[in-house]
Amino acid sequence: MVRSLEGKNPNYFEAILQLRDTTDEIKEFIEDELLRDQIPVTKIQKVTNGYDYYISDNNYTKALSRKLQQKFGGEILITSSLHTKKDGKDIYRTTVLFREAPFRKNDPVEYKGEQYKVISMSKEILLQNVKNGKKEHIKYKDMKQIKKA
Repeated sequence: MVRSLEGKNPNYFEAILQLRDTTDEIKEFIEDELLRDQIPVTKIQKVTNGYDYYISDNNYTKALSRKLQQKFGGEILITSSLHTKKDGKDIYRTTVLFREAPFRKNDPVEYKGEQYKVISMSKEILLQNVKNGKKEHIKYKDMKQIKKA
């Protein structure tokens, strides 16, 4: 799985994809995508509650995180830090955190003491109240308030 760029330092990477609290299904999805698209990965590191993938392409890593969110639902946090300057240009390293939601589409959940059904999970979580049909849009940063019923 670990492949480096030809002509570059074997430890070269532009981004770190951090998978936290995820299933094996998500790890397999990531590895299949990286292999299919032939994206060089410097290393894969197992950490306490997930994995870190050191990837050679910033933009690809961000796009991959959006694919993850659309397919599985979860929180994404993207940060960048100045790594170095090359030919007067700032070079950034990006860290992308993906934390899977503990529930899936169509799951019954509890939110603010009421029963809901998960309608969709894309940029936000869409819940529908089981009793009155009212819909609620929840941001992923607030997903800890939603409990699987």
